[in-house]
Amino acid sequence: MKSNGPILLVEDDEVDVMTIRRALKLLKVSNPLDVAGNGEEALEYLHNSETSLPCIILLDLNMPRMGGLEFLGIIKQDPILHRIPVIILTSSRQEQDRIASFDKNIAGYMVKPVSDEQFVEVVRTINLYWTLSEMPVDVEAEVEDD
Repeated sequence: MKSNGPILLVEDDEVDVMTIRRALKLLKVSNPLDVAGNGEEALEYLHNSETSLPCIILLDLNMPRMGGLEFLGIIKQDPILHRIPVIILTSSRQEQDRIASFDKNIAGYMVKPVSDEQFVEVVRTINLYWTLSEMPVDVEAEVEDD
């Protein structure tokens, strides 16, 4: 990724977490990967003054305690967190989930692939996009300062 800040993965499925870790390692993405098992854990992470803000959030929608859409609604109203790019990485193909996610200003919506090889291609696409994407200067400064 362009920034060396951490990537926050909000995901409750351990197999998917391991698959994403392998894909990032295979693609030689050097950003640390921090994992939260649901939206509540992710909010705790983001509000912890001892952790750096992530350069990107990869967000599952269907999780216990606090799902992705509820989490997304909260961070998009936060003056510090609202500009962190969020990519939905979910198994949901429901149109209502895509609409609700884009209504909350996500950067992208990707359906989790079935095979490990397809997962690598999804992660490669995310990495390429964020390597080439131009972020507002104040977002990069906020992420790097924390």
